[in-house]
Formats: sequence, C-alpha cells, structure tokens
Amino acid sequence: MIKDLVYKLMEEAREEAEHKGWCDTELVTNQQTRQKKAAEVAELTQQIEDLTAEIAALTQDIEDLTAAIAELDAAMAKATADREASKAKNTETIAEAKEAQEAVESAMAILKEFYAKASEATALTQGPADDAPETFGAPYKGMQTKGGGIMDFLEVILSDFARLQSETETAEAMEQEEYERYMHECNKDKALKENEIQHKEERKTMCETDYAKAREELRAAQAALDAAVAYYEKLKPTCVDSGITYEERVKQREEEIQSLKEALAMLEGLELPSVGKPAMKFNTYEESEYESKETKTVKFEASAEFSASSSMR
Repeated sequence: MIKDLVYKLMEEAREEAEHKGWCDTELVTNQQTRQKKAAEVAELTQQIEDLTAEIAALTQDIEDLTAAIAELDAAMAKATADREASKAKNTETIAEAKEAQEAVESAMAILKEFYAKASEATALTQGPADDAPETFGAPYKGMQTKGGGIMDFLEVILSDFARLQSETETAEAMEQEEYERYMHECNKDKALKENEIQHKEERKTMCETDYAKAREELRAAQAALDAAVAYYEKLKPTCVDSGITYEERVKQREEEIQSLKEALAMLEGLELPSVGKPAMKFNTYEESEYESKETKTVKFEASAEFSASSSMR
C-alpha cells in the first residue's frame, strides 16, 4: 500500500516535471509573442497617425495650390483683357494721328501752292480803270503775311500729331513688353505650382496606399495580440496562478515520499539511510525497483486546451 503511494507520487512528479517544462516553453513563447505583437501594434498605430496627418497636410497643400493657380488664371485673363483694350485704344490713336498728319500735310501743301502762286501773280497788264477803287491800285497777292501765321499754326498741329503718334507707339511697345514679361512670370509660376501639385498628388496616393496596408497589418497584429493574451489567460490557472510554486510542490512531495519511506522502513524493520539520499533509494530497495514496476504513463499534449483536471490532482 505504501509502495503504491510512493509509485503514485513518483508518477505525479514525472507528470508535473513534464507539465512544468511545457508551461515554461508556452509561457516564454507566449510572452515573446505578446511583446512582439504589442510592439507591432504600437508601431503601426503611430505609422497610421503619421500617415493620416501627412495625407491631411498634402490635401490642404493641393487645395491651396489649386486655388493659387485659379487666382493666377484670373489675373492673367484680366491682364490679357486690359492689354487687348489698351492695344485697341493705342492702335486707334496711332491711326487717327497718322490720318490727322496726312490731312494737315495736305492742307499745308494746298496753302503753300496757293500762296506760292499768289506771290507770283501780278496785276493785269492794263492798269486799273480810272474809276476803279483804290483797292485795285496794286496787284492781289493774297494774305501772305497772315499766311505765314497759318502755316506756322499748321506746323505746330502737325508736330503735335507726330508726337502723339510717337508717344503712343512707344507706350504701346512698353505695355506689350511689360505684358509679355508678366505673362511669362505667371506661366512659369503656374507651371511650378502644377508640377508641385502633381508630386503632392503622387505622394498622397502613396500615403493612402501605405495607410490602407498599415490598417490591414494593424488589424492582423491586433488579432494576434488578442489571441496571445487570451491564450495567456488560459495558461494562468495551471501554469501561473496555482497558489503554490513549483519548487514548493516538489519540496512537499519529496518530504511526503521521505515520510512514506520512513514508514515503510519501520514496517519492514529496516534502517533508513541519510535523508540527503535520493528519495526512492534506501537499504536493499533500489530506485530501479520502483521504476521497473508497471505504471500508467500519462502523456501531455502541449496545446492551449490543456486542463489541470486531466493532468494534475
């Protein structure tokens, strides 16, 4: 009877040793898994936050650049309309100045011809009649004295129209040059902004792809972490929260085996060796004698479904 108890305690010791080894392996593996997945979850969460912020910033930048391009287009359209209106007005002014000059030159030519003929005219070969008024006492030469004043006036008018044409043509050239320079700068600025929008849109697409991938990886990592935590909770009753440490149980079992050996020795009238020897080795009884006895061996299955009720008392 006592030997059976010793055999049973030895079997329990072997089973618990196997269970302890299995628990140690499972706990270490589970802890590594939980730490690894927790780190992945934290890293992926931070990555998603960074990508979310970057996507928002890129979206705002693209909107700002698009608005700036719209402002440039409006400014260029206004500049073009103003330029066309100014050009039309300048063209009309130049044409009118040219026409005026031609008219004045024609008038001056007619007057010059008239006054030239008048200055050469002489009185009629016959003298004036006896009863002719004194007015006809000399040949008519026209208003040549006053004519010089008219010609000078026409010269001033001609000069004014010529100056107007020249100044308008100069202003037109300067305005056109300024317009072309402005349009060149606007088009260059617009091209830069469009290129920047393209790069930002490409970057945004990449970020959105990375964001979607990170979300999937986060879901997988979180599921793995949850599974590892759940498995740890299953391990705790038999591997962690047993109420007494493995070393304490081994010590108690060894003391129990020693007590049984002492009782068996007393019943058989044998002398016991020192307590420091192996628990199953005393007097003429060899440890192999206990080990050779047919006993039922319980095999542990290292799985998450291990139950304390099926492997331990």
